[in-house]
This record gives sequence, C-alpha cells and structure tokens, in this order.
Amino acid sequence: MKAEGPLPYRDAKPVGAADFYFVIQATFAFVQARLGEDGLRRYWAAHGREYMRPVWERWRDGGLPAVATYWRAFFAAEPGADVEVREEEGRVVLEVKRCPALAHLKAHRREILPVFCQHCYFVSDAAAERAGLAARVCGGDGACVQTFLPRADAPPQDLARIATVSATEDGEGAAR
Repeated sequence: MKAEGPLPYRDAKPVGAADFYFVIQATFAFVQARLGEDGLRRYWAAHGREYMRPVWERWRDGGLPAVATYWRAFFAAEPGADVEVREEEGRVVLEVKRCPALAHLKAHRREILPVFCQHCYFVSDAAAERAGLAARVCGGDGACVQTFLPRADAPPQDLARIATVSATEDGEGAAR
C-alpha cells in the first residue's frame, strides 16, 4: 500500500528519533569492517537502488519538483536539521547548514567513520540514477551542498570534494 503525502512511506511521528543515527553509524562501521570501503560503497549504492525505490519512482514520475518535495518533507521530519531546499533552473539544491545525523553523533561523542558523509552521495546518486538524475555533493562534516540535476548535465563526482568527519561538536576529537 502506497502512502499518501510527500513521503512514500507511513510514519505517525512528526519528527523522527535522533537515536536512529547511532544505528546508522554502527551499521556503516559493521559493513566497512567486514567488506572494506568498496563494500561499504556498494552497500550504500544498493540502498539507493533498492530500499529507496519508492522515492526514486516518485522522482522518475515527478521530475525535479518531486525531488524538492521529498527532501523538504524528509528534513522536516529529521530532528535538529537545518536545511534549505531550493528549486533552481534545471536542478534542486539542498543546502545542509546543520546535518542532523552528524550533529547528534558528535554531541554524544560517538565514533564516526571518517567517510560517513560519502553515504549521502552514494545513496542519493544511486537512487537518482534510477530516475534519470544525478546527485552531487560538496562539503560535509556537518554542512554541505547537495545538487540534484539531470544525469546528462552532471559532472563526475569528485570524492575529494566530500569532507571527512573530524571532530565532536565541542571541537574535541571523536573516539576512534
């Protein structure tokens, strides 16, 4: 059964539970420890292609306006997010001013994979590809810009433009 509204799934909570970010980080660390960094990237891409299917189907059917609608609703439900979603000519831009996941993990002094921010690229780009779109990410470590645009117009993603995670919110290094 398909959910009505801007998100393609049902959730009775107006805002999610931030402790879910602990699960995400632990899952990423587990996959990387077992399969290495390439395996982690494959895991993220499979997540975008498979788990995100209801999302990318909406993107495929609704184009860039559907991308903007999804991300506005998604970040409205993320605890502690500060994200502006803009529809520009031929693209949707997400300006993540405060990443809710990293802010929560850092505030609780959790161990964070240095490549954590790459998941936004690998998951989103794999989902976007199914809709004929691309996702490109610049920045990271708590603030970034994510751009969704037609795949034919997208430059290659330079992973060096995605920052590594460095420290807790109070400026001290996270336990590694």
